[in-house]
Amino acid sequence: MKRICDYRAFRNILLLVPLLSSCLDEPYTPADTYRNNFESLWSIIDRQYCFLDEKKINWDSVYTVYNARLDRDTVSELAFFDAMAEMLAVLQDGHVNLLSSFDRSRYWKWFTDYPSNFNSSLIYSERYLGSGYRLAGALRYQRIAGDSVGYVYFGSFGDSFSDSNMRYVLKYFEHCDGMIVDVRNNGGGSADLSERLASYFFDRDTVNLYMKHKTGPGHSDFSKPVAMPLKAHPSIRWKKPVIVLANRSSYSATNMFVSRMKDAPGALVIGDLSGGGGGLPSSNELPNGWLVRFSSSPMYNAAMQSIEYGIEPDLRVMLDAADVAKGEDSLIEEGVRSIKEQAARLRDASSVKHTTN
Repeated sequence: MKRICDYRAFRNILLLVPLLSSCLDEPYTPADTYRNNFESLWSIIDRQYCFLDEKKINWDSVYTVYNARLDRDTVSELAFFDAMAEMLAVLQDGHVNLLSSFDRSRYWKWFTDYPSNFNSSLIYSERYLGSGYRLAGALRYQRIAGDSVGYVYFGSFGDSFSDSNMRYVLKYFEHCDGMIVDVRNNGGGSADLSERLASYFFDRDTVNLYMKHKTGPGHSDFSKPVAMPLKAHPSIRWKKPVIVLANRSSYSATNMFVSRMKDAPGALVIGDLSGGGGGLPSSNELPNGWLVRFSSSPMYNAAMQSIEYGIEPDLRVMLDAADVAKGEDSLIEEGVRSIKEQAARLRDASSVKHTTN
């Protein structure tokens, strides 16, 4: 049998697969060879990955490089896995993984090339959460700054909370001047939970996120933007200032949350550029049973800007070594200052109005 020597021939075979399947009345599965697995993996990304043009990646050139390596090198299963993982790393995407029974590839540079801007020992100190913090679902919360500010740390959208949990949190903070929601080092999880958390801070339904879907195999074959409206919660609403703390490890569903909160009334995002991860992930199986996970549907903010590369904060604040030495978290302290300043302005405005009346 003639070897498949380039991706064009492989594409032609893929086009014949439906015809063969209909004739034989059974699905076609390419043989489990290094060649077929490489061609399958490359083709899946070529046809379905959503950021090739946006990131200006020449995927044909990537094929040439790794095709030559496959032809030149005698490979073991582990070496083949590592080569394919290296090929996928060209995409520079934390949502891209190759999963086998013995390993899972991952791309970490989206956050390791940035300052961490987070110190867990600080937030669990007595100045902030302390050892006696309250826990509502996955929400860790405490009153800080002389009970004048509510502080919530939420470490993963893979962990759940309910409306009932949030009601207790907001009731506990009802006499505070404002609230800090800290999602640093939150690597994402459920998009639905991301939307739910944001819904408590909006007074009306708001369209501030859009998604496109792949409509064909071309790198720029996408649908028109589809609105992803955020529905304001019908009965739970925080009406005072809210500060969102984010860092580069605020990724995926957390990145979506930060993007939505940029449009929330009275909200301010403080910290560093969030992690990005603005492509909804999908997965496909290779002939050998390995799975490849990849970004398939790009998302955009209200201004139709891609959120793949992260969300800029309203106020950039980095964790300062001098503050850390004093047991202070620079971002939390800036959030407290901002809330107190807003509260003072509101009191002054109320006093002027009262005097005028």
